[in-house]
Amino acid sequence: MAQSLALTSFLVHDYDEAIAFFKRLQFEVLEDKHLSPEKRWVRVAPQGQGGNALLLARAATPEQQAQVGKQAGGRVAFFLHTDNFWEYYDSLQDNGIRFVEVPRKEPYGMVVVFLDLYGNRWDLVEAPTPVV
Repeated sequence: MAQSLALTSFLVHDYDEAIAFFKRLQFEVLEDKHLSPEKRWVRVAPQGQGGNALLLARAATPEQQAQVGKQAGGRVAFFLHTDNFWEYYDSLQDNGIRFVEVPRKEPYGMVVVFLDLYGNRWDLVEAPTPVV
């Protein structure tokens, strides 16, 4: 029996502002369906991503609204991998993405923390090239 994690809910205040932010990350909108006048089914993912995606979930109650930007309680919530750290890092800088530190080399690769439009922390990571 096989399982996979397909979607992660991502709390947003507004669908369109969130879509605009993710386009700055070079994500694509996989799906955007109106379910009701207030609710949409919006999936975004890095370009060319196969199965995993974020489901943009508009915060509808005061309790949900209070949690926007607190997906992981101040810790890094999301880990975005790239195969070309410096090119993507430069592109994100050009698109106005806010970084909270300078890039650093770790045993698991090059990494830098950035903030999304609501203040959630993300790691941008490029795994080290295996030595042959």
